[in-house]
Amino acid sequence: MNRYERHGELLRLLAEQRQLDVESAAKDLDVSAATIRRDLDQLAEQGLLIRTRGGAMPNDVTYDLPLRYRYARDSVEKERIGRAAAALATRGMVVGINGGTTTTEVARALAARPDLLEREPSDGPALTLVTNALNIGHELAVRTHIKVVTTGGVAMAQSYELVGPLAGLILKEIRLDIAFIGVDALDPERGASARSEHEASINALLAEQADRLVVVADSSKLGIQAFARICPPQAIDTVVTDDRSPEKAKVFEERGMTVIQA
Repeated sequence: MNRYERHGELLRLLAEQRQLDVESAAKDLDVSAATIRRDLDQLAEQGLLIRTRGGAMPNDVTYDLPLRYRYARDSVEKERIGRAAAALATRGMVVGINGGTTTTEVARALAARPDLLEREPSDGPALTLVTNALNIGHELAVRTHIKVVTTGGVAMAQSYELVGPLAGLILKEIRLDIAFIGVDALDPERGASARSEHEASINALLAEQADRLVVVADSSKLGIQAFARICPPQAIDTVVTDDRSPEKAKVFEERGMTVIQA
């Protein structure tokens, strides 16, 4: 387990337990107490927790894991989902992607596809990728075979997504061949939703501008609802998820959606 994975686990434990003890955390993560102390000190320097004698407690801000510390969760499943979703895009498409750990894996899989890396006689990019995610735009900007378009907007601290009216101005003026949307919840009756109404609003715009809407979500997101709806179930063409909950996936197939279990 590397440093970022440890930090993610420590923040997850802190969110669940509301306080951490160094010795207990060291036992849970199978590392030394000295390593845990260093990790907690580093997280405290970033303002993500408050150090206490012998451990840590949450700070006073709304507590959620920043994106970079959530990659350790279900990382293998999310990588498989990312590769399966990326296979749905074809050369020359305009692709929309919102922010999140699973959609970041989709973007990485798109960038690494050998057939897209091959140069074609035309001068155009292999793909045009439109995103409101700062981390995805930053990571793919160096990929010369992909044209990266980022929206404007105000950055969300947890997801790195750009939201607000400025982001909407760009999205209302474009069309997408396909959009890959990561969600906090996907319910067969309510559809796709997010915890943040700001993120949901921009994600809804991405979905509306796409000829084909693909929701990417690990199985823990299936069958649940979140605060703000992104789109109704009938707007979703394809769901790409993992293979851990086939009974949940079947419900979405019965609603007329194509389901890919990676």
